[in-house]
Amino acid sequence: MSFDLKDIASISGMPGLYKIVAPTRNGIIVESLAEKPVRSVAQARNRVSILQEISMYTNDADHTVPLAEVFDRIRTKYGSDLPVNPKSSTQELASFVESVLPDYDEDRVYASDMKKLVQWYQLVNQFVPYTQAEATEATPATEEKDAPAESAE
Repeated sequence: MSFDLKDIASISGMPGLYKIVAPTRNGIIVESLAEKPVRSVAQARNRVSILQEISMYTNDADHTVPLAEVFDRIRTKYGSDLPVNPKSSTQELASFVESVLPDYDEDRVYASDMKKLVQWYQLVNQFVPYTQAEATEATPATEEKDAPAESAE
């Protein structure tokens, strides 16, 4: 995976994404992903979701796609210029997600999830370094994925 999401978190009650800096006795010290990062303490009562542990539902009930892989697919297809933004219509967001993850579960992935995906990708793409070495390794894997898909049809 090209984006390292193990230290990036979403915190309930706090807008945006945060980089985890250090643990404290009552929570964790976080730094906002913004032009001017601000450090604050996320209390233990806040729900902290690490982006590396988040996945998107697919039509296969036993399979989900990690958020980092979805971000990689978005970066491969669109780079930093997305055709949508978090305020786009539900239909535009759905077609965008379908272009990146064709087998996403339309019943369990809500419009609010799609808006978060776009918003989070924009923040991660801007403030989290993208590892180019892994990107060159992912290119042959993408070509290998295309070949079995053609034979399956």
